[in-house]
Amino acid sequence: MSLQIAKDTAYKQWLSDLKQQIKVAQLKAAVKVNTELLNLYWQLGKEIVMKQQNSSWGDALIDQLAKDLSSEFTNMKGFSRTNLFYIRKWFLFYNGQSEKIPQLVGQSAKQPGTSLIPQLVVQIPWGHNREIITKAQTIEEAVFYVQQTILNNWSRSVL
Repeated sequence: MSLQIAKDTAYKQWLSDLKQQIKVAQLKAAVKVNTELLNLYWQLGKEIVMKQQNSSWGDALIDQLAKDLSSEFTNMKGFSRTNLFYIRKWFLFYNGQSEKIPQLVGQSAKQPGTSLIPQLVVQIPWGHNREIITKAQTIEEAVFYVQQTILNNWSRSVL
């Protein structure tokens, strides 16, 4: 009986449709996970900057935070000293607080100092974001590459 079902045209079409639905759901889940991770990184970057501005800890904060977060969340990558510096740099880059980057013009009218950029940059993977902020000279240039990555599904090697 199961051999007959496997050969049935209607079953094959239905199975093909189910497989497509599963692939779409997997892709949506991956995008959602990426979005949540980058939202976490954005908030983490913001909090690191605030703590460094309001304390005398300096870069020692990132060293200690990397140790503490890595030991607590052993199954998670992303809390290395290097990555925490990138998270801080990423936040500063898009908030115009970096020395060589001009102030971002696209600020929300509702809350001063709240950037609209996070809504855009969370749509691409973290590795892409790191690549862009490392090489872009201006926020406008970075936003261009973020948009092109979204529109054309660029890989990091294309960037």
